[in-house]
Amino acid sequence: MIIPNGGADVKFLHEFSHFIRKHLNRQRRFFIVCGGGATARHYAQAGREIDPKIPDYDLDWLMTHATRLNAQLLRTLFRDVCYQRVIKHYEIIDKNALDYKVVICGGWKPGWSTDYDSVMLAIDYRVTDTVINLSDIDGVYDKDPKKFPEAKLQPRLSWEQIIKIVGKKWTPGLSRPFDPIASQLAKDNQIKVIVCNGHDLKNLNNILEGKKFRGTLIK
Repeated sequence: MIIPNGGADVKFLHEFSHFIRKHLNRQRRFFIVCGGGATARHYAQAGREIDPKIPDYDLDWLMTHATRLNAQLLRTLFRDVCYQRVIKHYEIIDKNALDYKVVICGGWKPGWSTDYDSVMLAIDYRVTDTVINLSDIDGVYDKDPKKFPEAKLQPRLSWEQIIKIVGKKWTPGLSRPFDPIASQLAKDNQIKVIVCNGHDLKNLNNILEGKKFRGTLIK
């Protein structure tokens, strides 16, 4: 969403900024957690080529720092309305963050994805019971829609169904609808997750307004 192919999608970022600011005027506030995206995958691939025996721990750190770089870019985008510190230490609850309309967050540490971080924020700061996961696809499908044109979007899934799909183990760069460890944490704490296409801001507006939307609700 942020760095799709090695370069920042500045056009989308401006549109996203306008969208968020419109909702700030409606007295909404946002915690925005940035993934590592293509940048993280490029660094992970380089790490593997440099050292084929590189431990998962070191790969995870490479990808974690990519999320923080993306977060700094978004902090720049929202610098006039956001908390000036990027949240990246999730063992600490930073109460000062709640004084701001927008809080930008990056990754934490090896072993934890930004999906997990998002669920942690919802629990620790008690700001919402729903995490919206912006993706480059419309939601969770019964099979990979990039490989199978006949794949069907699943509008509703239980956490039990998702855990059967994603498994129970996290590995760096794992490509799943939602991180397995985060899925279990969300299930245990009754957090809902909506997976949707982040480029469709009209659809995202419908989600925030409680209207019918295209995507997958996991609860």
